[in-house]
Formats: sequence, structure tokens, C-alpha cells
Amino acid sequence: MTFFSLKPAAPKPLLPDDQIDSSYRWLREQVFLGTFIGYAGYYLLRKNFSLAMPYLIEQGYSKTQLGIAFSAVALSYGISKFLMGNISDRSNARKFLTLGLLLTAGVSFLFGCFSFTTSSVTMMYVILFIGGWFQGMGWAPCGRSMVHWFTARERGLRVAIWNVAHNVGGGLIGPLAVLGLFLFSNDWRSVFYFPAIVACGIAVITFFLMRDTPQSCGLPPIEKYKNEYPENYNESFEKEMTSREIFFLYVFNNKLLWFVAFANAFIYLVRYGIIDWAPTYLTEVKGYSINKASWAYFAYEYAGIPGTILCGWMSDRFFKGHRAPATILFLIFVAIAIAVYWLHPPGNIWLVNISLISIGFLIYGPVMMTGLHALELVPKKAAGTAAGLTGLFGYLFGAMSANIVIGWIVDNFGWNGNFILLLASCFTAMFFFALTWKKQIV
Repeated sequence: MTFFSLKPAAPKPLLPDDQIDSSYRWLREQVFLGTFIGYAGYYLLRKNFSLAMPYLIEQGYSKTQLGIAFSAVALSYGISKFLMGNISDRSNARKFLTLGLLLTAGVSFLFGCFSFTTSSVTMMYVILFIGGWFQGMGWAPCGRSMVHWFTARERGLRVAIWNVAHNVGGGLIGPLAVLGLFLFSNDWRSVFYFPAIVACGIAVITFFLMRDTPQSCGLPPIEKYKNEYPENYNESFEKEMTSREIFFLYVFNNKLLWFVAFANAFIYLVRYGIIDWAPTYLTEVKGYSINKASWAYFAYEYAGIPGTILCGWMSDRFFKGHRAPATILFLIFVAIAIAVYWLHPPGNIWLVNISLISIGFLIYGPVMMTGLHALELVPKKAAGTAAGLTGLFGYLFGAMSANIVIGWIVDNFGWNGNFILLLASCFTAMFFFALTWKKQIV
């Protein structure tokens, strides 16, 4: 029965001294790879509905209706990321991450194999809500792994590199959609079931790569191994905490964490306000085909890889662990790129592509920073819950607004209203991050 238990893996006796260094170095990279591949697998299943929307519009659904249905993912994901994040703090990261991915793939199979799933807005909302809840099981176990296997001095670059799993998985949705359409005779539902098949294979790989904590592998805590202790570190940080301790001692009364959460809401509104509606915007306004829009989606996501790494590296190298300056700098350039994407002269397809790629390059750095900042504001046994709070705000108020509010705005005020909202959100996010300006990593 222990195989099916989600409880944290029990500590093992310490390995002999001559085995610790080699084992630690190998397992750190193995766990890092497992979290990277596993979380990329979640993103293969995150935005399939976005690519299906043009087909659903052809069936008679309005943008407002589809925006309402799609908002279920943001609502359930945000709540799940917070509540399941707390459960993850008290669970085995290896099993938790794998289970969530398999459950998410199951929902995607449901969408792809049964036509009743798109028979009404209500039905789509319910199934997307369930899928969003399972998606909420992905980030927290990865965050738990980051703080257990890497020290604070390493996390800026390490978390930035790990964070591009968003882009690897999210960017592959476009090519997988094209390949699925080719393999399955242009069946548009293949955008759901084909990535789900791939995700199930990734879940198996993830399980064999992942481990829970260093202590569960017979290794000392990372702080002791590296001899790098945060200022407020003590031995109690290695003990599992109760939900009450996590919520009321380290999360709810943390003012800086709330500022990061508010900023995240507006960053996510920008992130998803661009990418969720890109296929529709590009096909309706810019004259793209579905295939070209899918490749533009791919380019947006993959442009975030060097941008995210650059943002994390800059925050460590030039700003000495201060996360706000690099974040605000990137958001300034995000606003400029959005303005170009919106206001460029008609008929210039290269400028459309360059501006969209620029937004992708720039926006994922601030996205990464909110999660990293949250991890560093609490003890590591509360990391999943802290990141879950920022995720709750990001999805409940940011991504959900990108679905419902933008759908309504575009239907009633056109695309101009959408871009005014996105620019205002950039500057509001800058304001809240400025309130955390002096906060360094702990």
C-alpha cells in the first residue's frame, strides 16, 4: 500500500561519507530533469482548447461563450494550485507530480474521444473545470523539489531554466496539433487526444526520474551539504508542517507575499490575454490560417526560453538577488512589444511575428519571478502553499479575466479595448512589484 500513499517519503539512514557527494550531484540533476520533463508534460495539455476555439466558433459558439467556458480552467487551476499546493507540501513530490499528469491526460482524452463534451457551454465548463483542477497538481511538487535540492544562491538561474518547461510544453502544442491533424485525417479533436497520448508516456518517464527529498535518498539537507544556510534557517525547517502552521505562520501574514500575488494577477492577465486569443486574433484580424497561427503560438512559447533564463540570470548577477528590478525592466519592454503588436501598419506579417515573439521572450521572465519570489519568502516546507497563493491570484483574477473579460470586451468594443486593458495591466504589475523592491532572497 505504500506505493499508493502520497505521504512524504520517509528519511533513510545517511549514506557513507564517500558516497554522499557523487550521489548528491547525480540525483540533483536527475530530479531536476524529472521536474522539467514532468511539468512540460502538463503544458502539452494546458491550452489545447485555445487551438480548438476556431473550430468551435465555426459550429456557432460566440467568443463570449467560449471565453466563459475557458474561464473554468483559470478558476479551478487557481483554487487547485493553492489548495493542492498545501497538500503537496505534505506529500511525496514524485508521486504527486506523476498522478496529476495522468489525471490531466485522462480529461484530455475525454474531450478528444466524445462529442458530447462540446455539446454545450455548460458541459465544456464542467469538464474544463475538472481538467484545470488536475493541472493544479503540477507546479507545487516541482517547487518543493527546487527548494529541497538547490540552495537559495542557485535558484535564480536554476528556477529560470526549469521554468522554460512552460515554453517547451506549451510551444509543442502547436506542432503536435499540426501533426495530429495530419495523422488523424484532419480530425480537429486530435488536438486533445494526441497530446494526451504523449503526456502519458512523459508521466512514466517522470516517475522513474523523480525523487522526493534528499533525506529520503540517504542524503543530508541541501543547506548542510552545500554549507549555505539562509539567515533565518533552523532545524525546524526540515520538519513537516501542519496545514495550520503553513497557512497562519508563514503565508497569510506575509505582506510581501501578498504584493507578489497582486502583481501576478496582472502579469497573468497579460500572459494569457495574448496567448489564449492569439489563434483567434491572428486568424480573424491578421489573415493567418490555423496552421500558421499554430506555428506563431509555437514561436511565442519558445521565445520565452532565452528570455526567462536571461531574466533569472540578471536578477542574480546584476541585481544581487533583488527580483523586482529585473521584473519591472522586462515588463516595460512587454508593454512596448504589445503596442507594436496592436498598432503596427497593416499587411506587415513580419512585424506581427516579431512583436508576438518579443512578447513571448519578455513575459515569461516576470511569470517565473513571481513563483521564485514566493518560494523565497517562506520556509521550504511551506513553498508549495506560498507559490499556490500567487498562482491563485494569477489564475483566479488574471487568467480568468483573460478568458471572460477579454472575450466580452472584444465582442463589444473590438480588439482595441483588449489591448488597452493589457497595457494597463503591465503598469499595474510594475507598481506592485515596486513595493517589493528591496527584498532579497532569504
